[in-house]
Amino acid sequence: MALRAAGRQSLVDTVVEQLRAQLTGGEWKVGDRVPTEHALAEQLQVGRNTVREAVRVLVHDGMLRSRQGEGTFVVSTTDPAAVMRGLRRAGIRDVLELRVALEAEGARLAALRHRPADLTRMRAALAAQAALEDAAGQPDADRHELYAEHDVAFHTAVVDAAHNSALSATYAWFSGTVREALVTALGDREMPRLVPGDHQAVVDAIASGDPEAAEAAARALLEVPKRAVEALLAADSV
Repeated sequence: MALRAAGRQSLVDTVVEQLRAQLTGGEWKVGDRVPTEHALAEQLQVGRNTVREAVRVLVHDGMLRSRQGEGTFVVSTTDPAAVMRGLRRAGIRDVLELRVALEAEGARLAALRHRPADLTRMRAALAAQAALEDAAGQPDADRHELYAEHDVAFHTAVVDAAHNSALSATYAWFSGTVREALVTALGDREMPRLVPGDHQAVVDAIASGDPEAAEAAARALLEVPKRAVEALLAADSV
């Protein structure tokens, strides 16, 4: 099977992805010698140096092995990047499950105990977050970390509005993990797009003083990404 020609941007990454796809797809088996740099360069329409760098990446990943004077051979057809994605997603799922427990109860209590300043704090965090979104309501790709900080600030404000010192202290300790998981999720193209309106639903329910509605809104906010992660993990295990 001929490899499709690589594009002009990120040539080494493109070649790595295509060679990795050939390896995991069964184009070459363990023990096979892959085509020469010259042959791959012609097939992919890139320079030999690009192919050489891509092969080095796959050697480092443990999928290929170069033997001086003999060529490059396949030693594994299992993609370590896919394994790492699965591990990261499992970590995100664990964080989401704990977030549901803490944030749903926090929102429920916030509906009963919030003060005007609490609502102001929530809305300020959402406004700061919205300033980083594009026309489609999604965060700019190069500002994921700052976007995550504002998102954590919003959820911290919700939990703090419960005015339960133990709950606030627990969430403060946990917030760093929440931020890291969110940055990872934002960088995962297979994760669902964010829906800004879901955050506003939490604020509106708290402001209305309805604890059941506030708890339900907080759970609904996290349910979509939680289901998506579970589906991706199930697909990874097939």
